[in-house]
Amino acid sequence: MPREDGRQRRVHRVRRPRIVRPGGHAEEALIAIVGAGAAGLATAIFAARRGAAGPILLLDGAARPGAKILVSGGSRCNVTNAAVGERDFEGSPAHLVRRVLRAYDVPATVAFFRELGVALHEEEDGKLFPDANRSRVVLQALLDEASRRCVVARFGERVLAVEPSGSGFSLRTSRGTLEASRVVLATGGLSLPKTGSDGQGLRIAQALGHTVVPTTPALVPLVLAGGFHRPLSGIAHEAELTVRVRGRAPQRRRGSLLWTHFGVSGPVVLDASRTWLRARLEGCAPTLEACLVPGLQPEEADALLRQAAGSNPRQSVARALARWLPQAVSEALVSEAGLPMDAPLGRLARDVRRAVVRGLVARELPVVDSRGYAFAEVTAGGVPLAELDTRAMESRLRPGLHLVGEILDVDGRIGGFNFQWAWSSAWVAAGGLAH
Repeated sequence: MPREDGRQRRVHRVRRPRIVRPGGHAEEALIAIVGAGAAGLATAIFAARRGAAGPILLLDGAARPGAKILVSGGSRCNVTNAAVGERDFEGSPAHLVRRVLRAYDVPATVAFFRELGVALHEEEDGKLFPDANRSRVVLQALLDEASRRCVVARFGERVLAVEPSGSGFSLRTSRGTLEASRVVLATGGLSLPKTGSDGQGLRIAQALGHTVVPTTPALVPLVLAGGFHRPLSGIAHEAELTVRVRGRAPQRRRGSLLWTHFGVSGPVVLDASRTWLRARLEGCAPTLEACLVPGLQPEEADALLRQAAGSNPRQSVARALARWLPQAVSEALVSEAGLPMDAPLGRLARDVRRAVVRGLVARELPVVDSRGYAFAEVTAGGVPLAELDTRAMESRLRPGLHLVGEILDVDGRIGGFNFQWAWSSAWVAAGGLAH
């Protein structure tokens, strides 16, 4: 539990591995876990619980680890989702993702946190949050359990390089060098770099022979050209987004859209951002279309406006649109069409009416970019699962090297799925470390 003064406890230090000094010798640290975020902390805990030969050494460049846990889910931490499957993820082949998820599923995750004193409750779209609605409770529970399991913590020590050495690995850190028989890379990707995810783990993996699928931000707000969005900043409503890429089936997402001063955000935008950004990376010309009234087809919208004009010709176009949308959005559509706010339905020319309909249910959002890794919740791309034995999350290229969490080419949609990937991949890696 958190201390009364609100400060974070440090994990208990035991059997501290020596750092190599000139003319000195290094004590072997059997397992070194690089990164103390969700995946790293869980790997340390699960490895200790499953009887891995110790000591287990947990390294993180941040003096206070777990920053991404603290900011996730609006600082409430969306721990997992009620229903998680391989179709909720992109990147590596689905059958490999499925193997890992099935090894440690949602009920196992819920039971694990219950054991740690963190009960979860379900909210909209199956999202599971801690009953305390505070992400710090989740982080502190993980840190406390690591302490109880005698994990050796070295926070504020950045791993600069990992190299093969004898039967294990040599880790060069900001404080010196140490030896480990096994190494777990749990460094995250590139998202939210202020939390410490700066791509160092990807560079280490590459140096050890792994390939890295080119990365992009994912679950990230999008920047729009033009000015339609600016006066609507802060307004949210349901919408359906369609990403279109020539030669591919349209990708549709439905959920809450948030207009902002730079463009659009909200759950539906975050989910769609991955598809748009990956298509652009591949050299395609993706488009993003918005239906501001989900389920309403253009022909139906046109017919409804004509029907309303027949029954109440003096009603303003803005008021007619407000039956579906927030008032400010309906007024923005009217203004975009070049109409005065009191323009009556009965005098609406056919071509103008059709333009309003297109803006309402077939609106192209002029995306120019995303807000980048600084605002992305996850990284798309990374080390492909095909280069790992997914029965132990162990490298097929460097035996004794394990990779977990966001460093891998697996990214989930919004709603707790990426945290579940962290817990599941950590459990599988811990099994490999214990044998």
